[in-house]
Amino acid sequence: MTLRRAIITAIAWIGLTCAASAQSLVFPTLTGRVVDEAGLLEQADRAALTETLAALEAQTTDQVIVVTLKSLQGRTIEDYGFQLGRHWQIGQKDKNNGALLIVAPAEHAVRIEVGYGLEGDLTDAVSKFIIENAILPHFKAGDFPDGIKRGVDDIVEVLTGDAGGLKRAAQKKAAADRTADAPAWPMIILILGGIFLIIYCATRGGGFCRGLSQILLVMLLSGRGSRGGNGDGPTWSGGGGSFGGGGASGRW
Repeated sequence: MTLRRAIITAIAWIGLTCAASAQSLVFPTLTGRVVDEAGLLEQADRAALTETLAALEAQTTDQVIVVTLKSLQGRTIEDYGFQLGRHWQIGQKDKNNGALLIVAPAEHAVRIEVGYGLEGDLTDAVSKFIIENAILPHFKAGDFPDGIKRGVDDIVEVLTGDAGGLKRAAQKKAAADRTADAPAWPMIILILGGIFLIIYCATRGGGFCRGLSQILLVMLLSGRGSRGGNGDGPTWSGGGGSFGGGGASGRW
């Protein structure tokens, strides 16, 4: 009973901590599909984006919201985005098919926050690719409206099923990033160990050593190119969707 009580107490404490964390944030009011708290967009920009996102929802039922923030209130954009998505309940309740494009110019941060139901299409790799290739180049040049528009266009393209090329490019980029980030020490150890054995066997002689030297030499030469792998106005309301922290972020 003591262990059970301790587990229940721990779960309750975690729940209260998370609730208190969310309540300490002040979220902007969800007034529509574009919430421009930071004032980065003209009226014409907001209207065009709203029309695009309304058409997406009419076609797919997916809800995508663009939000610009004055401040992240001391939080990371990952934490704030997760909390905001759940607070607004973007996406349909039975599908969790919501997403947020969040821009925080004061912190030079941008994020695509993805609801549970869209994580299979708007994957972390695809979200990162959109941020790095469609959004950040324009943000770095100081053109926030165009960066947001390009990002929304790519998100819509993915969610309407017309982004096979974009998804393949994102997978290729993710695979290249994993290869670049992979530690080099396993290959270094293999090479040094192989060289040592070859020298040792060459000086000692014997049929076994000669055969082993040839095998190791072939393995080393053939393994040089084998690194990497395949990657795979009035208030408005969301539909009751939920978020689990999927998506990607970027900074400029």
